[in-house]
Amino acid sequence: MSVWIETDLCNGCKRCIKACPYDAIEMRGEKAFILERCTSCGSCISVCKQEAVKTDAVPRTIPDFSDWKGIWVFAEQRDGELLRVSLELLGKAKELGGELEQGVSAVILGKGIERLCDTLIRFGADTVHLVENESLRLYRTAAYTKVLARLVQQFRPSVLLMGATHLGRDLAPRLSRRIGVGLTADCTELSIDKTEKILLQTRPAFGGNVMATIANRYSRPQMATVRPGVMKTSEIPGQAGEVVCHDFKVEEKEIGTKVLELVREKKKKTDLSESNIIVAGGRGVGDRKGFVLLEELAELMGGELAGTRVAVEEGWISQDRQVGQTGHSVRPELYVACGISGAIQHRAGMMNSRYVAAINKDPRAPIFQVADWGIVGDLHEVVPEIIKQLKTGSWNKQQRGGGD
Repeated sequence: MSVWIETDLCNGCKRCIKACPYDAIEMRGEKAFILERCTSCGSCISVCKQEAVKTDAVPRTIPDFSDWKGIWVFAEQRDGELLRVSLELLGKAKELGGELEQGVSAVILGKGIERLCDTLIRFGADTVHLVENESLRLYRTAAYTKVLARLVQQFRPSVLLMGATHLGRDLAPRLSRRIGVGLTADCTELSIDKTEKILLQTRPAFGGNVMATIANRYSRPQMATVRPGVMKTSEIPGQAGEVVCHDFKVEEKEIGTKVLELVREKKKKTDLSESNIIVAGGRGVGDRKGFVLLEELAELMGGELAGTRVAVEEGWISQDRQVGQTGHSVRPELYVACGISGAIQHRAGMMNSRYVAAINKDPRAPIFQVADWGIVGDLHEVVPEIIKQLKTGSWNKQQRGGGD
């Protein structure tokens, strides 16, 4: 497969040089010339009005996927409790399924988890594929991969969604490799192309500086992992569905690993994606001492502490508290942004907050464009005053008309 120039047709217009994303074309005399670094992407072919750029590449044809139907969600459970992200994905799957006029299915693996099927149906699943087996009680990559691969090959879903959790980030790439399809990881948005009726998967790229939209035209199912907290849960009153039980046996010798002991880290804080109030700090906080102040405010408000990427890189706050394109996506009732400029990378992670309050001494900071309330001032003066009023109750008195 190669690309070349028919010199008799080339008029030296240089359109192909401008169109080539790999700098693989140069002028030799008055004619264009293809260099060895050419990847045969074809960008130059479409811009040449003289039809001087030729190729022997055969256009790739899209296979017939008419028998691949349905939106599937892998419902992740831990210790018999569903993760919220699974319910979020069911809500989105219902929306996508409506556009494609296809049903929504949840697939859940484990042992002693049949009672969870009603919840999955209530939140959008038309069908629940239930696989219970002792070998699936605890998550092991090989066991889950084998069972899911068999289900996919048997039922041929068009789309398969998973949460971008620790488990999902381990399982999804293994499964995609097993069944020979592509995977878009850490998506923040999913939609349907209205013309091609395929899944458009949007995710941060290049360190969160751009948002890339990826489409899978040549294989099925279209696989994606989605960050927790990005989608809304949507309980559907009167939703009816069926549970399909499967008896897939996985022998221990096929798994290759054994869980000897579970050592769980004690969490002192609530998951950011589940918090109703978040107090977040950015570069303007200045140092770790500033975050101690914000932490006090968060505790008084009954909320959680978070930060921007800069705050994490400076070591002022741990990585698991980061909000933004390369961190958590959250949707609290109230998001208090302290010393945060409001760059697009950070706003992408908190734009679904119901209310946003911003404190920044720069009146032109972009964060004020998305804030419901804004205070232009030094957070090191404003935050201590808020803490003081919360402690003394003077804020409550003013709300009741009892203050000056």
